[in-house]
Amino acid sequence: MEYRNNVTEFILLGLSQKKGLEILCFLLFLLCYIAILTGNLLIMISITWSPLINQPMYFFLSYLSLSDLCYTSTVTPKLIVDSLSTKKSISYTGCMTQLFTMHFFGGIEVFILTGMAYDRYVAICKPLHYTVIMSRQKCDIIIAASCAGGFLHSFGQFLLAVFLPYCGPNEIDHYFCDVYPLLKLACTDTSKIGFLVIANSGLMGMVIFVVLLISYAVILCTVRSYSAENRRKALSTCSSHITVVVLFFAPLLFIYIRPATTLPEDKVFALFYTIIAPMLNPLIYTLRNTEMKNAIKKIMGPYHGKQRKLT
Repeated sequence: MEYRNNVTEFILLGLSQKKGLEILCFLLFLLCYIAILTGNLLIMISITWSPLINQPMYFFLSYLSLSDLCYTSTVTPKLIVDSLSTKKSISYTGCMTQLFTMHFFGGIEVFILTGMAYDRYVAICKPLHYTVIMSRQKCDIIIAASCAGGFLHSFGQFLLAVFLPYCGPNEIDHYFCDVYPLLKLACTDTSKIGFLVIANSGLMGMVIFVVLLISYAVILCTVRSYSAENRRKALSTCSSHITVVVLFFAPLLFIYIRPATTLPEDKVFALFYTIIAPMLNPLIYTLRNTEMKNAIKKIMGPYHGKQRKLT
């Protein structure tokens, strides 16, 4: 523990050290963050203020948008500020806090996606028992379990990083604090800890990803016996879920399923699950969803009405 005090702050090298490219990154990620805030807040408000909140699928979607918002907010605002900063530093405490909160909200998102897959499985494979199985109490339990699972996952990652001795250097080749870049800076043998990280992040993510794919495969086999119209509706909903799952899990597994090493490509892949996925999720879930479009129109209706009166 005494070695840890030798490092009081870390330097984040970010995505690039070229000034012109950093200004471009600032503008790009600022627009992305505005889109994330707007899209996810709009989904949360549209669902909460409409009867859709009583349907489990949309109940989970509102919490998914909330977790997306919190998850990206642990990383993106600092990335935007650092794009224009000469010195991209973060304190030791701030680094550990960022690591914990990022994995906490990321873990919650993973488990909510699992809950959404379970909801679609029950709705399509056990339609007669759907209202009994997916009661509001069951939905609340799934959300609570997602939060508990996210906490256990992030607390595990936090413990692995916080007790490591850091005695220099203090440069993190990333745009946020994560376990693998921190393992490179630790002045001790981290091979065993690396395996624990794989177990806590990589294997956990892989198991959940495989379970999700199997559940959707079962769903796709079930809908073959449906009428053409019902099959179209079921596939439309499931295709949105599958797109979001692949967009989130594929880059995540690329980083965490391999041995504890860092690659230059990690920063690019991390953009997918920290910024791109939270930005695209609202579009993916609304573009082909008539109920969501109608809910958004009702929320935006008064605003457009006022605009028309003003003109």
